[in-house]
Amino acid sequence: MATTSFTPLHDRILVRRVEEGESIRGGIIIPDSAKEKPQQGEVIAVGKGKSNDEGKVFPLDVKAGDNILFGKYSGTEIKLDGEEFLIMREEEVLGILKK
Repeated sequence: MATTSFTPLHDRILVRRVEEGESIRGGIIIPDSAKEKPQQGEVIAVGKGKSNDEGKVFPLDVKAGDNILFGKYSGTEIKLDGEEFLIMREEEVLGILKK
């Protein structure tokens, strides 16, 4: 976890990508540069929610600790304390994974 305290605003969430094991296809190890980035992550922090025109705040459906799926080009990559994260809006989340 990042040592810097970070709180997303509004309907944004902070996500850490879940890295999968080494990809091997047909006995060939695929180098990191050729691998697709995973589209699965863990929610680290969430904003307070989206507000409507009257100022009523609607809380987010995702919460810290949820494992989520998101689109291939979702979010904005950032670095906090040397660790890579994504910031995205809740609407970019495709679904929550249940174990």
